[in-house]
Amino acid sequence: MYLFGASGHGKVIAEIAERNNLKIEGFIDTDLNKSSLLGYTVFHRNPEGPIEAIIAIGNNEVRKRIVNETRSFTYPSLIHPGANISSRSILGNGTVVMAGATINVDVNVGQHCIINTNASIDHDCIIEDFVHLSPNVALAGNVHVGEGTHVGIGACVIQGITIGKWVKIGAGAVIIRDIPDGCTVVGNPGRIIKK
Repeated sequence: MYLFGASGHGKVIAEIAERNNLKIEGFIDTDLNKSSLLGYTVFHRNPEGPIEAIIAIGNNEVRKRIVNETRSFTYPSLIHPGANISSRSILGNGTVVMAGATINVDVNVGQHCIINTNASIDHDCIIEDFVHLSPNVALAGNVHVGEGTHVGIGACVIQGITIGKWVKIGAGAVIIRDIPDGCTVVGNPGRIIKK
């Protein structure tokens, strides 16, 4: 397995892979100043042939671009053994679940998502592709999060809310109303500051 991105997020992903006894071949990163990370070699171009990889980059747009540029790669999901995941939930390819995260019954998480440390997703939520739920995010039941949305650290979303695609929700925001596509939302209660 190769890890795209030799920075802080990559370190966390590497430790999850190690905890799952997966062999890491190295990191892939375009920064020529990086030669190793956590004792693994950093490669500056993609290996040839079909490979298995995880995109260890927090930026949702960059993850989507890499997927579109590396169609011959396969992307497994990667789950920290300390995560609590319902057997009745679904995780898409390339999705990573960090330590302490909880994903409850009948949750559907798309491809290449990040469910970060201690994030909580309650029953019947839908998380579309390339979403990043930051540490300590709390989603109540029946929340729908659109593609590419980033929910900031410690944000809370009440039940039944729909959040559009490519939305940015600020740290600690409390979301009590639906959010349209492409908005930036901050505060308690959450208010749109950019459309």
